[in-house]
Amino acid sequence: MFRSAFLILSGNTLGSVLLLARSLVIARLISVENFGIASTFALSMSIVEMMSALGLQQQIVQHADGDSPHLQAALQGFQLLRAALSSTMLLLLAAPIATFFGIPQVAWAYRVMAILPLLNGVTHFDIYRLNRHMNYLPGILATVISVALSLILVFPLAHIFGDYRVMLFAVVAQTITAILVSHLVARRPYRITLDRKIMREGFHFGWPVLLNGILLFAVFNGERMIVGRELGMASLAVFSLAFSLILTPTLVMEKSGQSFFLPQLSVARTNPDRFRHIAMVTFETHLLFGAVTVVGIALLGQPIVHLLLGAKYAAALPLLTWLAIMQGIRVAKGGSSTVSLSWAHTENGLVASLMRVALLPLAWYIVAHGGNLIQMIWIGTAGEIVGFAAALLMTRRRLRQHLHLSLAPLTLPLASTIALYSLACIYAADQSLYRPTALPQLLTGGLLLILLALAAIAMKDLRLFIANRSNPSKSV
Repeated sequence: MFRSAFLILSGNTLGSVLLLARSLVIARLISVENFGIASTFALSMSIVEMMSALGLQQQIVQHADGDSPHLQAALQGFQLLRAALSSTMLLLLAAPIATFFGIPQVAWAYRVMAILPLLNGVTHFDIYRLNRHMNYLPGILATVISVALSLILVFPLAHIFGDYRVMLFAVVAQTITAILVSHLVARRPYRITLDRKIMREGFHFGWPVLLNGILLFAVFNGERMIVGRELGMASLAVFSLAFSLILTPTLVMEKSGQSFFLPQLSVARTNPDRFRHIAMVTFETHLLFGAVTVVGIALLGQPIVHLLLGAKYAAALPLLTWLAIMQGIRVAKGGSSTVSLSWAHTENGLVASLMRVALLPLAWYIVAHGGNLIQMIWIGTAGEIVGFAAALLMTRRRLRQHLHLSLAPLTLPLASTIALYSLACIYAADQSLYRPTALPQLLTGGLLLILLALAAIAMKDLRLFIANRSNPSKSV
């Protein structure tokens, strides 16, 4: 089990790091405006995938007959149909998307990208089916090899083109390579068939995934669409780069936390005391993840960006800590989602995301009427705060049906992290020069580290869990 967990964590981390490295290298090699155009390619693909996502990859893992060759062939056939629909949609939307972002001359690039969903439609589902047997290596290889090759190709592509086309053809190469690897590592021949019954099952299984995908798209890309539409490609490049730098580690922490705690919570459901303890550990771990994100970016974000990209992206520096605060709260919210998911309460994440999405129109209005990027981030942060509170309270209310779950043990951890976030706001204001502050940055940075240590000390269940990691049965 620990070997599989390590493989998942290391694979996710390596894939995310390579993707981030590719973005950083391309940002370094092309102009800011061209990088902004390149950022819209990922947005356009996300729009199409969001509108057609049905979670077929997850279905083959959880289905009782997931190892059936017929089921796999039927899901692969359904995937190909879905992919053809996605490609057609992107082809038809190419010109409107380019016009929306004010770059109609780039419509041809979106038409080139329209082939990518169709190519993804012939991905071999064995890389997902093998997950049923705790064999994650084939899927990780498909991800890591494809991203690594696309990163290598960035340098000759930059020499040939030197503009946004570098990202375009790097993504094309990544997609083709991932598909080829999925077939090379497969253990059974690739077959497709069309089965109406399985297609109906797939749609029934996938519609919540589709709804959640729409909300997640809005959460991760809503602000970027606003920036690209209202402020132009240069501002989008700056915002996208800063956002990606912070999103990459937070996604790794979020996925790893859920993978580690969800099985333990599920097993502990028959033991109320054990479950309450693991639930508190889950809450506290995600709070700590968020706090580490904020402190790490506040202290290291600006030097890292300056070292890697120089003065070219200096405009991103004032955004980093504000974005870290927003993403830190989002990561902290993951504890509630994981605890709720252990009882199959999947609506928790949807409701929490709705709180953030509901404020997007306000953010759009503010930016369209002269607002700046920091004000837009503040609005997103407010949505995350409301979503965090709603998710926590919903988890407590729903789990009263099964056991008495008190949030009292979270009082000190929450108070200490709130103090840390409050000080981080002062630090961010100083970094962004939005308003002067009486505290020197060195002093504020030291206080952030002290508050981080105090927050960790306040997390009693987490400390007990770690102290008894060699014999978890003693941790209650």
